[in-house]
Amino acid sequence: MNSIRKLLLFIAIGTLSVPVANAQSVKQLEALCALGNVDECFKLGWMYSKGEGVRQDKSKAVELYTKACDGGYADGCSNLGLMYLRSEDVRQDMLKIAELFTKACNGRSAIGCGNLGLMYQRGEGVQQDNSKAVELFTKACEGGDATGCNNLGTMYNKGEGVRQDKFKAVELYTKACGGGDALGCRNLGVMYERGVGVRLDKSKAVELYTKACDGGYADGCSNLGLMYLRGEGVRQDMNLATELYGKACDLREERGCKEYARLKSGAR
Repeated sequence: MNSIRKLLLFIAIGTLSVPVANAQSVKQLEALCALGNVDECFKLGWMYSKGEGVRQDKSKAVELYTKACDGGYADGCSNLGLMYLRSEDVRQDMLKIAELFTKACNGRSAIGCGNLGLMYQRGEGVQQDNSKAVELFTKACEGGDATGCNNLGTMYNKGEGVRQDKFKAVELYTKACGGGDALGCRNLGVMYERGVGVRLDKSKAVELYTKACDGGYADGCSNLGLMYLRGEGVRQDMNLATELYGKACDLREERGCKEYARLKSGAR
């Protein structure tokens, strides 16, 4: 049961965000939400979930997302599902979470489709079905969810639920990276580094790992550190390699911690 929860967090699923509001606008949002304006309920839910413009209150966020979802706001259903998925305070109900993501996807929430696709891929809350996962990742990607593009790219890369196609994987990783998905940038970097589905280009791999690392993806930092360590696609720089491994470690990646310790000890 915990596997899907870890996977979803690991892939860093996005949620629709809203601008931070000031105290006056918070009161206005509350008044509009009370009148049944589900858009404003959703915005308030996001603010309470993140502690943006208000004191963080996840229970309040759940209440507001529920109101938005019940009112037909699809992204409210998706974010509500994520709240239940990430909650440390309640027992996980994967059937309920799958139900919420289904409702979100049916309401044309691209993120909801992507989240539901992950559940089908893992067989959590639904029967495992890679073909269904591909269908849902496709809907997510076509709907503008960059993470959905990345996940679909991985299905093509591995040949899971679809005929393996490395060129298609590169196309999808490119779309994901262009849409701001850090893991998509890392995955595309691997394809360029290895010359899989695209001409081998170490310099391009360095550029992509840099984007992934700057985007907060730890493995991107470690991969970039290795490129500097070896001098591949970039001038060798041991100090920068050490710094990058340290950043990966700070982002809680075990390989980064081990390599940082090894380099700091003087080992080569």
